[in-house]
Amino acid sequence: MQNIYQKILQSKSRKEKLLAILLDPDKVDLQNINSLISKISESPATHIFIGGSLVLNNTIDEIILNLKKEIKLPIVLFPGNPSQISVYADGILFLCLISGRNPDFLIEHQVKAAPILKKSNLEIISTGYILIESGNPTAVASVSKTNPLPRHNAEIAVDTAIAGEFLGNKLIYLEAGSGAKLPVPLETISLVSKNLEIPLIVGGGIKSIQEIQDAYIAGADLVVIGTAFENDLNFFTNPNLSPND
Repeated sequence: MQNIYQKILQSKSRKEKLLAILLDPDKVDLQNINSLISKISESPATHIFIGGSLVLNNTIDEIILNLKKEIKLPIVLFPGNPSQISVYADGILFLCLISGRNPDFLIEHQVKAAPILKKSNLEIISTGYILIESGNPTAVASVSKTNPLPRHNAEIAVDTAIAGEFLGNKLIYLEAGSGAKLPVPLETISLVSKNLEIPLIVGGGIKSIQEIQDAYIAGADLVVIGTAFENDLNFFTNPNLSPND
């Protein structure tokens, strides 16, 4: 697999927009995984993310191996904790929850993951993770025991993102949370994007093709779609979406 991060940078420089489908292992039915694979193949996805705030089963390896039989897209771990690491993936977003102040998610989980990752061949992509208030409680806020940044104060998100870049993060991820009532505000996406040199990921609460396009226009380099696709595997079918339309 070609260097994942370098390809993201190249896409950003060419103003090509990227799309990741996020799979929660607890919600993947292995009995029907061929149908899931078919729908992903028909979609405009450029990446597959896999992980969740709470993963209660141990099927991540099996899911990834099944995906790799049929799909050539890079598979990137999006872990809630070190137990979600799979050596069969292509890379991992090495997350630091910089919007919160819980040391477990600022450094503790990363320390526990470090020896596992050191022995793997995973591409490790340092990612500053910023949770934005989304109109309802989300799993990531509950699990991390942190409060999201206020929805209507974009400057706090901007300053947090800049700090993440100064700390050496390669990506910034603005997250409303899985199952969020509202997506990240477009004003926040725009202001953060304008103040960063590194690529910007946006996810959570996106429920339509139009909201994906709106996030791109606002400045997202990569948009993540999870719950909407889980709820409707035909999400992209009609109309079909190209990330660069």
